[in-house]
Amino acid sequence: MTTYKRPLELLEGDSLVKICAPMVRYSKLPFRTLVRNYDCDIAFTPMIVSESFNQSIKARHSDFTTNSGDGPLIVQFAASQAKDFADAAEIVVPYADGVDLNCGCPQKWAMQEGYGCALLKKPELLHDSVLQARQRIDNNDFTISIKIRINSDLKETVELCRRAEKVRASFISVHGRTVDQRTQPVDYEAIKVVKDCVSIPVVANGDLTTLAECQKVRDITGVDGVMSARGILANPAMYAGFDETPLQCLQDWVDISLETGVSFNLFHHHLIYMLENLTCRAEKRLFNSLSSTAAVLDFLREKYDLR
Repeated sequence: MTTYKRPLELLEGDSLVKICAPMVRYSKLPFRTLVRNYDCDIAFTPMIVSESFNQSIKARHSDFTTNSGDGPLIVQFAASQAKDFADAAEIVVPYADGVDLNCGCPQKWAMQEGYGCALLKKPELLHDSVLQARQRIDNNDFTISIKIRINSDLKETVELCRRAEKVRASFISVHGRTVDQRTQPVDYEAIKVVKDCVSIPVVANGDLTTLAECQKVRDITGVDGVMSARGILANPAMYAGFDETPLQCLQDWVDISLETGVSFNLFHHHLIYMLENLTCRAEKRLFNSLSSTAAVLDFLREKYDLR
């Protein structure tokens, strides 16, 4: 039985909702467990390709794991067919609190397969995907959302979002860059325009690395929630108000990883991100070259007195 607030209940409240973004490889169950210890309200899974998820039980077991403490949880799917998205949504209903359609991934491989930002050029497919999923799952507590990037012509973005609202999208997450932008400043004013043009909740995404920045962006845009990817990867405790990763967070990651059997590569890569602002260049080189769990634990013990 669910003992936590569902996503829409949170997003329709007065408090700023803090969300861990979908990140390929990284936003898996162990990391979601970590960030939930540090005031993260909602966590997304990594993007999962709906077609293979639907066709293969092996793919499901590989891509999607959860437990009783993993909530609120939203499963993000990539889909190039509306039926694939709706089928995948139906499968995860008993195990999650919502699904999200990825319309914001700018990577070439994804767009070539018709996923991610490719859907911004196919608004009919985007809206049909949301509509079919909602027709299958007529339960407003189970959210069906979309995550988008903005178009260079903001009118197209507004029209897309208004149409998503009409087919009962629960909320919209907006990354304030276009498909072609990578390091350019995030356009928070564009996110504000989207927020002002729809009545469903809107989440701001892009370059959020501290709680203070999140609150500032809310003041600018009026959004209902914020979503972080790189920021929370580097500092999983950012939503709890820490400006850099606290040592207790490092210890928590070690404990979770050892307890759940996280692979060495994932264990190590997360720590590389977390230590980014805590180590000098020479220490980074040394730590990045380590090739075993024992060596990593020795480094952490000697430098930070971790167990």
